[in-house]
Amino acid sequence: MVDSRTGQRFPVELPIRIHLWDSATEQAGTTANVSASGVFLRADPTQEARWRPGSVVEFDITLPASVIRAPQDVQIHCRGRVVRVEKLEDENHKEGVACVIDKYEFVRNG
Repeated sequence: MVDSRTGQRFPVELPIRIHLWDSATEQAGTTANVSASGVFLRADPTQEARWRPGSVVEFDITLPASVIRAPQDVQIHCRGRVVRVEKLEDENHKEGVACVIDKYEFVRNG
């Protein structure tokens, strides 16, 4: 299998809230790794929010200052698409969801 990912991936576990455009609900999850072009996360599958390749998603990630070596945390609002969904054997019925980031913006507080 060819790995088509680009950019350096950072193995960071962060809480994340995801909104699927074809669902009225938000889904909680945890990132497994993050890069400038994508994110791989772990989330519980639900009947309301089904992960499908091609689904449009929006999510917010707060990068801790200690991880990015910055003076303060950085919040990023992202819009992207689900590119892969896989069942995680080592998790309690969680799914692994790979998302490409199509657009992002830094959220300014204050």
